[in-house]
Amino acid sequence: MTSRGGVWAVNGVNMPPSSLLRPELWLSRAMSRRVLEPDCPGKRWLVAGLGNPGLPGTRHSVGMAVLGQLARRLGVADSWTRDRRCVADLALAPLGDAQLVLLRPRLLMNVNGRSVAQAAKLFGLTAEEVYLIHDELDKPLGKLALKLGGSARGHNGVRSCISCLNSSAMLRLRVGIGRPVHRSAVEDHVLGCFSPDEQELLPPLLDRATDLLLEHIRARSQGPSAGP
Repeated sequence: MTSRGGVWAVNGVNMPPSSLLRPELWLSRAMSRRVLEPDCPGKRWLVAGLGNPGLPGTRHSVGMAVLGQLARRLGVADSWTRDRRCVADLALAPLGDAQLVLLRPRLLMNVNGRSVAQAAKLFGLTAEEVYLIHDELDKPLGKLALKLGGSARGHNGVRSCISCLNSSAMLRLRVGIGRPVHRSAVEDHVLGCFSPDEQELLPPLLDRATDLLLEHIRARSQGPSAGP
């Protein structure tokens, strides 16, 4: 923090003297602006982990768990910056000549799309340059699949993204969580935490999901965009 002629600056962002009462607010804004500064010599991709903030251990938030593993793999797990414009946490990570914008929405699953669409707008990205990571009821735990476009298949977070982006062209990494036998148990299953036995399967699952995602992004970054 420096002072020039009575005007203070935090990380290059000017602060009027009256704002010194809340320096943490200005620091947050400064960091939020700086997240957009790094130049990207190659392609840029937005990777969003869908889930419910505050409920990281639930099946419905497994997309956020994969995103967290991706951030650790890329060495940016301690670089999250809260961005009020997106109502989300953001982290930038280099991947060769490309750059990944990691997005962790702070909105509930049913309206995650607002964060995704706003981030895409801020970084000048199209729906085709967006990756969604989300849970998938129709696949057993441990199964992964990449899907390009298509309907939301009943997933409210994906439906929100399609609506807010006005497109279904996003690449989706579907992470299986299994479907309960009785339909009446679906909500409790989705919003519930993984069982102890399931938790033992999570570390290798998160690693495989991260591998699959990085392999696909690297391939797309080197040539024309293609489907999974």
